[in-house]
Amino acid sequence: MIRFYIMFGFAFMFLLIRWDGKLNMYINTKYAYLSTIAIAMLLLLSLVEGLRMYLAERAAEKKAEQHQDCDDPAHDHEHQHNHHDHEHDHGHSHVSPYRWKRVVGYLILAFPIITGIFLPVQTLDSSFVKAKGFSFPGMDDSFSDKNTGNHQFLRPDSSVFYSKDNYNKVKNKELAEFINLNEIVLSDDNYMKGMEVIYNNPGLFMNKKISLTGFAYKGEQVDGEHYFLFRFGFIHCAADSGVFGMLVDFPKGTKLSDDDWIEVTGTLTSELYQPFKQTIPVLKVTSFTTIEQPKDPYVYRNF
Repeated sequence: MIRFYIMFGFAFMFLLIRWDGKLNMYINTKYAYLSTIAIAMLLLLSLVEGLRMYLAERAAEKKAEQHQDCDDPAHDHEHQHNHHDHEHDHGHSHVSPYRWKRVVGYLILAFPIITGIFLPVQTLDSSFVKAKGFSFPGMDDSFSDKNTGNHQFLRPDSSVFYSKDNYNKVKNKELAEFINLNEIVLSDDNYMKGMEVIYNNPGLFMNKKISLTGFAYKGEQVDGEHYFLFRFGFIHCAADSGVFGMLVDFPKGTKLSDDDWIEVTGTLTSELYQPFKQTIPVLKVTSFTTIEQPKDPYVYRNF
């Protein structure tokens, strides 16, 4: 019975997430079909488990009827005696730990179902950045940890999903998509790809016109009219998600608050940024507009 509830609970949770249109907060929407497959399989397994339970109950009822038809007192006495011996020989001394393991196992499985159904999904904002802080290695290395499943910052890094040779081929192919553009517009569709290309080849894009949208983050490490402009993004799922963007130099006198959504256009330059102890790409803004938060604030990596 519990197995039925667990499998049906997961199916119901995934259905509810899709129905509420919140699947994009968990995975790259390119892989939405996987949730459909998971829902179908879980419902099928729930049906199989329900059928198994029904057949087991029917078998138990038939067995009970057969016992009722048996009128031999000696047989009943012998059955009770054997049953008593069985309980004596196989008592609670070793059954109880097994039952506790099952209870703990079911509680672990039930926890994500309960939280997924009843707890609201929080849209990521600058508080996530504040909690994680900034800690980046040198420009010759990846800005992100090489282990999949770790959150990335500033620079998207899809190299963790390729061998070195294959990633070099991917880098060259994606560079060709942007290198000849007079103006690079980082839209929702190409934001993460374009950002990775720029960080991989900053020298090739110096003085080029770039437009992008994101939320502002000042933090404690930025002075003057410098702000980070970020978008939260998914490479595949929430496990490898991160906050991606770049340092932006706004016109003098600009005052922004964390989480203000801005659409900017500017020219790519570079600066030695002391907190990182390295030179990083910086967008020098020529025009900007404050906008409302997009309906879908996240961006996704398109391969």
